[in-house]
Amino acid sequence: MRLVFAGTPAFARTALQALLEAKHDVALVLTQPDRPSGRGLRLKPSEVKELALDRGLRVEQPATLRTPQARELLAATQAPVMVVAAYGLILPPEVLALFPLGCINIHASLLPRWRGAAPIQRAILAGDRQTGISIMHMEAGLDTGPVYLQEAIPIAADDTGSSLHDKLARLGADCIARVLDALPGGLQPRPQGSEGVTYAHKIEKAEAELDWTRSAQELDRQVRAFNPFPVATTRLGGETLRVWRARPVSGAGGAPGLIREVASDVLVVECGSGVLQIEELQRAGSRRLGVREFQLGFPLRSGDRFGD
Repeated sequence: MRLVFAGTPAFARTALQALLEAKHDVALVLTQPDRPSGRGLRLKPSEVKELALDRGLRVEQPATLRTPQARELLAATQAPVMVVAAYGLILPPEVLALFPLGCINIHASLLPRWRGAAPIQRAILAGDRQTGISIMHMEAGLDTGPVYLQEAIPIAADDTGSSLHDKLARLGADCIARVLDALPGGLQPRPQGSEGVTYAHKIEKAEAELDWTRSAQELDRQVRAFNPFPVATTRLGGETLRVWRARPVSGAGGAPGLIREVASDVLVVECGSGVLQIEELQRAGSRRLGVREFQLGFPLRSGDRFGD
């Protein structure tokens, strides 16, 4: 099928790769403008742009799709459908109306749960036992359109934002390929239910700070959800430390932030309820380290308290 593809990060790259392998005719790729990255703040192309250029595809990076020029660009492709995956720009009604088969979005949740920008992290934070992919026919509302296909997967106890992202990216790529194969046969989407609607608001860096008065289970989900971004943080001795890996262990807790035990490779911390075992940390300007290596440059002692 001839199509336009719109996407930006690694999640979208996986989908584009699958569409190319399925021999779809990608007439145009839209992606976000290059962004400054790294210490030198050099402009870096998106994951999707890198793949598209490598495959010799036409790439455009408009700052908005609300202009007549953007609509003319899309209309000139004469593609019947547009596939969207984590693009990052709003598609105005005029663009949605350009494609005879519509604009089809790969969304990383089981809609109507977790509509919005950060469904993967929000599902982990909420303690959901499962999530999945919804292939949705886009309309003007925020992820409100009818759904062609849904596939669910369990959220494992050790899933992080990164690991769950990768699972859903692969699943989304498989699902969009199946939907495009079925569209010429008249596949019709089903309206979303009106119950169970939740919104996955954009992740803010301020959410990353660990509140040790909360339960060990909540803090565990916070650490996992914010790995690799924005990464959970805590303070000790005037420094902000990043917590990359932790897990709840048996214990009553009750003295929030108190370091109960320091062993060679683990750090046991009391929470508002329960106990959290920290296994990997990072100081500012340093690399992430296991507890044993971390203590060589930042000694930790029983009785120290996080969150000061």
